[in-house]
Amino acid sequence: MTITRREFCQSTAALALATAVLGVSSLPPFPGEAFADSVPTEELMKPDALPDMVMGNEKAPVTVIEYASMTCPHCAHFEETTFPELKKRYIDTGKVRFIFREFPLDNLAAAAFMLARCSGQSDKDKYFALVDTLFRQQRQWAVEKPIPPLLAIAKQAGFTEQTFNECLANQKVLDGIESVRQRAVDKFKVQSTPTFFINGTAYPGALSIEDLAKVIDPYLKG
Repeated sequence: MTITRREFCQSTAALALATAVLGVSSLPPFPGEAFADSVPTEELMKPDALPDMVMGNEKAPVTVIEYASMTCPHCAHFEETTFPELKKRYIDTGKVRFIFREFPLDNLAAAAFMLARCSGQSDKDKYFALVDTLFRQQRQWAVEKPIPPLLAIAKQAGFTEQTFNECLANQKVLDGIESVRQRAVDKFKVQSTPTFFINGTAYPGALSIEDLAKVIDPYLKG
């Protein structure tokens, strides 16, 4: 079973959207298999349907991959409290290559990721900027009245109602996000967000900067 636009969209005249508005149907459940403690680096880095969104030096000694959901409060907490220090201390200094991958836990999260992908098609900085904004304003668009606030945030990022609509109708983008998510479930046994892979070893949960340092620093000493 995969995510399709039919699953998470339904038309609405109230918003005058030509395509659809997010619905409430759920994503496929997780299998009951054990979590993978580690994954070969070459397997983790294989290309998927969508290009990776990457920050930092490609030759950095440490690669951190985060699987996150835009509606996950723990992911938002990590983005606000830990990621700025991770970026300052490790990514900007060339010590860590950071890869952010989509793992939507619900259809609203999938739509938010679609908007980020559309925004960052020609500039990955715009992708990360919208992801950051959506995490910081998560309560407004994910908890209260989802569609109008999400549209308002998208407009601030340069979308019009038409391009917002067109993005949410883009089946190729949706299928790509689903491919990233499903591969994480099938190949890497990801079952929750956020989940981090640090040089191939899995660390589920919203890690603090101290937690990250304990794992990253030994690689740097080597």
